[in-house]
Amino acid sequence: MSEAPQIRLSGIGAGWPAEGTIFPVAGTDLRVLPGPHPILAQHGPEIAANWVREQAANPALFNGEMVLQHRLTVEAGTIVGEGYLAPYAAFLWWRNVSRPPVACHLAAIPVIETSDGAVIAVRMGKRTANPGKVYCAAGSIDSSDIVEDARGRVCDVPGNMRREVLEETGIDIAEAEAGPFQALHIGGAVTLFRRLRFAETSASILSRIQHHVETAEEEEIDGAVAIFDAAPETHNYQPFMRVILAHIFGKPQ
Repeated sequence: MSEAPQIRLSGIGAGWPAEGTIFPVAGTDLRVLPGPHPILAQHGPEIAANWVREQAANPALFNGEMVLQHRLTVEAGTIVGEGYLAPYAAFLWWRNVSRPPVACHLAAIPVIETSDGAVIAVRMGKRTANPGKVYCAAGSIDSSDIVEDARGRVCDVPGNMRREVLEETGIDIAEAEAGPFQALHIGGAVTLFRRLRFAETSASILSRIQHHVETAEEEEIDGAVAIFDAAPETHNYQPFMRVILAHIFGKPQ
């Protein structure tokens, strides 16, 4: 039996649409396998050396464990994955240095929308790996997002989305009307996202987030912004944000 195709920086495997194309997702089946991620055996010295450089540039970085995918496929509208818990350093090396096909990344992005038509995003703080970048509040899937079911250990994607937004902004996305899951991929990284419609205005949501930022112990975000159009130059967006905003506001990227 041949191995399932991996997401690659070039040449996406069977089942994936073209890069940057948004497509509907029926669900996820992201299994977390025991043992070390293969990236550590293949690139351990490079990962360690890169981590020294990363931490020298930003001593606040924390090398905690996260779920780093090994394979991701699309099967009948479901994103199916096999991943391992791996140190954050492995992901940073993969993302910033090489992006070899031994690994791929999946991020779950809750897109908060307000009653006056805004998308709410956050600006990441200086202590993070994405300082100054603007995107919807989200974070890596980690060990606290792993649950046990009949399949074994799997990623609780909705749980991750709720936890990360609550930690970063103080907003509970359970208050919102949730839309269906959608996804896109860019450069070997998959963005799974869901639009969440709140009954509140953007001013109200921003006020709540600002209060949370002022009282939170962690300095993860600098603040939040309300976005009303898809103009790519308005903020220092991550690439996936430009695609999502163009989709929501119906304008070219």
